[in-house]
Amino acid sequence: MSLEFEICSSLIASLLCSDCRGFSFWVVEIKMALCSSTSLELKNPFIEGTKGKIATSKSFLRVGYVAKKEKSCCCNGRKVAVSSHLMPGHLEGSFMGKKRLEEPSQKMDFVRTLLIDNYDSYTYNIYQELSVVNGVPPVVIRNDEWTWEDACHYLYEKRAFDNIVISPGPGSPTCPADIGICLRLLLECRDIPILGVCLGHQALGYVNGARIVHASEPVHGRLSEIEHNGSRLFDNIPSGRKSGFKVVRYHSLIIDSEALPKELIPTAWTSSSTHSFLESPNSGLNPDACKNQIRPSKSFDTFSTGSHNGASWSFSHPGRMQGGKVLMGIMHSTRPHYGLQFHPESIATCHGRQIFENFREITEDYWQRLRPRSTFINERNVHYTGKDYQLIFLSSESTLYYLSIKLFLACMQVHVASQLFRVPRIGSLVHKEDAQPFKEAFRRSQVLGNASVNCLSISSALKFPESSINVRHLKLKWRKFDKLAARVGGARNIFNELFGACKAENTFWLDSSSIEKKRARFSFMGGKDGPLWRQMTFRLSDQSDVDFKGGGYLSIKDTQGSTKSMFLEKGFLDFLNQELLSFTYDEEDFEELPFDFHGGYIGYFGYSLKVECGMLSNRHKSTTPDACFFFADNFVVIDHLNDNVYILSLHEENTTSIPWLDDMENKLLCLEASATRKLGEQASPTATVSPYKAGFLGEKSREQYIKDVSKCLEYIKDGESYELCLTSQMRKTVGEIDSLGLYLHLREKNPAPYAAWLNFSNEDLCICCSSPERFLRLDRNGILEAKPIKGTIARGVTLEEDEELKLKLQYRNDLGRVCEPGSVHVPHLMEVESYATVHTMVSTIRGKKRSNVSAVDCVRAAFPGGSMTGAPKLRSMELLDSLESSSRGIYSGSIGFFSYNQTFDLNIVIRTIVIHDGEASIGAGGAIVALSNPEDEYDEMLLKTRAPASAVIEFQ
Repeated sequence: MSLEFEICSSLIASLLCSDCRGFSFWVVEIKMALCSSTSLELKNPFIEGTKGKIATSKSFLRVGYVAKKEKSCCCNGRKVAVSSHLMPGHLEGSFMGKKRLEEPSQKMDFVRTLLIDNYDSYTYNIYQELSVVNGVPPVVIRNDEWTWEDACHYLYEKRAFDNIVISPGPGSPTCPADIGICLRLLLECRDIPILGVCLGHQALGYVNGARIVHASEPVHGRLSEIEHNGSRLFDNIPSGRKSGFKVVRYHSLIIDSEALPKELIPTAWTSSSTHSFLESPNSGLNPDACKNQIRPSKSFDTFSTGSHNGASWSFSHPGRMQGGKVLMGIMHSTRPHYGLQFHPESIATCHGRQIFENFREITEDYWQRLRPRSTFINERNVHYTGKDYQLIFLSSESTLYYLSIKLFLACMQVHVASQLFRVPRIGSLVHKEDAQPFKEAFRRSQVLGNASVNCLSISSALKFPESSINVRHLKLKWRKFDKLAARVGGARNIFNELFGACKAENTFWLDSSSIEKKRARFSFMGGKDGPLWRQMTFRLSDQSDVDFKGGGYLSIKDTQGSTKSMFLEKGFLDFLNQELLSFTYDEEDFEELPFDFHGGYIGYFGYSLKVECGMLSNRHKSTTPDACFFFADNFVVIDHLNDNVYILSLHEENTTSIPWLDDMENKLLCLEASATRKLGEQASPTATVSPYKAGFLGEKSREQYIKDVSKCLEYIKDGESYELCLTSQMRKTVGEIDSLGLYLHLREKNPAPYAAWLNFSNEDLCICCSSPERFLRLDRNGILEAKPIKGTIARGVTLEEDEELKLKLQYRNDLGRVCEPGSVHVPHLMEVESYATVHTMVSTIRGKKRSNVSAVDCVRAAFPGGSMTGAPKLRSMELLDSLESSSRGIYSGSIGFFSYNQTFDLNIVIRTIVIHDGEASIGAGGAIVALSNPEDEYDEMLLKTRAPASAVIEFQ
């Protein structure tokens, strides 16, 4: 597939995925499948009798570029060769100033943005905002994904974009490995509106001669009040202290305002003071919080009829900033280029959307004033009657982008999912696919120094094995028993009596053992029962210091005990996706059920599966399987809210009788509540002890962990990351321990809403999980929900101390992000939830899943959970791999279910005891931020191990 074909597919797919009211396409009957200059017959079905001939655009005259003498710069201690045309001061020779202005324009129905992703976790927050503001989603490319020739082709020959937005990102604009193509875009594209955010802002300064320096202190996730000079970018936005214009800042580097070159004008600034979210009740969470504020009466940057290099502006002289202020915004004096040091896309930045709306208006006015005569076709209509029509997207000079409906529908899902969810792009950049991994490996090796960095080779000829289940259409039968759970002893007794025999081999229990405040409602439990039961065990292929080829080995064991093995060249997530997409079902089978798991896969993903979600390598190999799942066809569900019990059986369509349902009903009705201790008779939680007193050995000493925290702080200071979730492992030999008994003891000591018991007997692997954190859920209505934890602190000894600690915790903050443009919202931001031993700070993020992505696509987009990695996610994981001394294994991964109808619910694996080959391991860690104290971080890490470690020593 050509790059041209991919971009037009993306633009069309973006339009079809958005609210298409007011937008339309032309329909053309293509006389030839491929034609570069053939005249085509055009029909507009919405205008009677409209007919004419349109020819494709002329070929693009490619302009050569000769690199000058190379210089070198130092990026965090590493030297990198840099061509001098990318250094400040070399602004001569740009050929782009006149090129775009030769073409007339007019007011646009929508604005097409090229969004450059600098490998940042917040890029798709900007994507969501631009999708709403522009009327069409932007096209996202990473900063090293296109060559300069690619950029010229789409910006100047195809004229596919009206403006450019450069995202935040880790590192410094002085290092080419961090900024990629962005410097050259800022240097050469003087006639295209560009907005740089954070790293993009610094790049705008740097390319025009400004100095990039360390801020007096790193500022991450803090609010600042902004004062501005009335620049067009700040239209209808108040200014100054107590005006209501507060923004969120995430940065360690700044532009030196004392040595600002004459080409750059300061537009916004702030004092060095910052605020927490508690100090800002009108922080942007309430849409009406920013209304009725005092705003400047006019903007000073207006279009001039004159022209300098094709784009000129006239100003009242803004002067220079006063001392003691931190530069928060700049603009170029003769180009439509703007920069913002803060994050307008943050949920807590007041007037953030207004800034993007202003940039859209700047773009529209720019092209309208400088290109008064239009060659754009404004009416873009779509007409589809079910036939195999060809869709044509028309841009300037009537350039024709065409796409078969059938091929488009197939490509749209693959391309948009890969673009939206930042996974390795397979087959999309065919002419560069072999070189891309090596470019990324070179960039990342500069960051990690001597740490081994492996490349993921991308193959365009990968094949799926056949599904492990021979049936495709599944039927569900179920029965409900009202108010039964309490009468038979509750969830604990039900599991013990129904599935606890023979050491509870090959059993699962997704256990909502803490249901206070409606944190969770349902528990799911089962074992090796039905004819469709399977166990899937996946291990990533061996890795070396030289290369990681991807994929891994899958073994599937069925209920009769037979096993088959295969190599999954495309990895486990693609295989699981294929499995889920192969099922068909009748919605009426489960439409009356109040829960979303109706049968399917229950198990876990290990942390190392991050290599299937954007990371290129794992430095350490896990001793446990990287993914392990049961296919559950017979299981029991407990509704803790209503005390109801359900039994469900999933079967092939032609199955006539289901004896399991009759058998399970008889067992439930015969249970006696006195057989085991009732939930109300559980022992009170005992005092927790240090894991070292419990006999656990840490893989790192206190001194080494503190040293690693200090390294994290240096990375943060240098702008490599905003936050790093450093972890460690505690281990203890336990021999032949009663694993189920240990789990039951743990759930009493530390009940949690997303707890779990998994026993993969064939792997000698038991997982006792008491997690309070949801990773991601997708319900039957297509709503995605994440509940990241960002902060943990011990419970106080007294009620007074308890309250003080809860308030103190709320000063630590971070934000998360997921899903579809315009639908993402945060109903609960940084609320404190209290558990048996700790307080945690939790946010709830919800959004509507795109219709053209699958359940597995959603997981691939977000895994591993950001609360266990840091931000920006990819760079943070690279740095953490270089600091941590062993694989995290199952810890930091996810446990949960994938229903056959593509709903899922997954937790974050924390507060968990993993028992494997006679050894118990407990992982723990904490998020390192700019304000972290190394000694305190070590204490927090130990705090998180105390409940599970105490459970082990008390149970033995």
